Amino acid sequence: MARIGEVTPHVTVQDALVRARTRAALVPDLMVEARRVVNTVIAGWHGRRRRGIGENFWQFRPYVEGDAISRIDWRRSAREEGHLYVRDQEWEAAHTVWLWADRSPSMLYRSNRAEVSKESRAIVHVLALAELLSRSGERIAWPGLTDPFAARNGAERLAQYVAHAEPSAERPDMKQIRRFCDVVISSDFLDPPDEIKLWLDPLTRGGIRVHLIEVADPTEETFPYTGRIEFHDPETGERLTAGRAETVAEEYRNLYAARREELRRWCKSLGWSYTVNHTDRLASEALIQVHTAMTSDMEIGR
Repeated sequence: MARIGEVTPHVTVQDALVRARTRAALVPDLMVEARRVVNTVIAGWHGRRRRGIGENFWQFRPYVEGDAISRIDWRRSAREEGHLYVRDQEWEAAHTVWLWADRSPSMLYRSNRAEVSKESRAIVHVLALAELLSRSGERIAWPGLTDPFAARNGAERLAQYVAHAEPSAERPDMKQIRRFCDVVISSDFLDPPDEIKLWLDPLTRGGIRVHLIEVADPTEETFPYTGRIEFHDPETGERLTAGRAETVAEEYRNLYAARREELRRWCKSLGWSYTVNHTDRLASEALIQVHTAMTSDMEIGR
């Protein structure tokens, strides 16, 4: 499906150097926005900490029949006569979550109904998730940009990588991603579904769980245009002039919805999640849905 967008000043930012400088200037503000989003969802966010084999203390809990006597913490038990307490360690198996935001030219689009571009929203998704995951002790990575790492300032480190990376319409190679990881991708997914499926095919094997966030500008979805309008594809340079744009509106909306539904069904068949986040809505809405999907996966894997 071809990208459809009005000819706007945004298309002049195609030059790689200009885009790189523009993003470098924007990333600090996007990091601030990502932290603001984090503060709205942090209360309901929890990591994957649970009882298991490890060196770090997790909690005291009452002794139950079947627990090994050697696990009783006698000092803690001595505080309450008649009660025995076991010292649990934390399960140490930091999870790796690969994060990627689409930075292709089509993501620069922003209509007058949205406050941010699709690219800005996608980067906020990734940085906010990086902040939340880093606080939870998870490893994060950006395919083609960083190897997995764990750090309390993980989001800041990722933001620096993004700020200095060259913009590209090329998708990263997903073959490097190993088993038992989560992958979160924020994009407009306006390429033909078959191309997207082929790109993500390496992730369909090996216990990798994928969460797609479709970033949608409300104007792209509703196609409110009338009269003579010229449309421009920022990635191919192709132009299309519609003498009466309203005559193709219904067909366009049907194709747009069918593309989304095909990807949604495909994700569901694989046990993946598919979330739509409109740029005139809150970014936190997408994070809550992704977190729910990731937590559900964790519960199933216990």
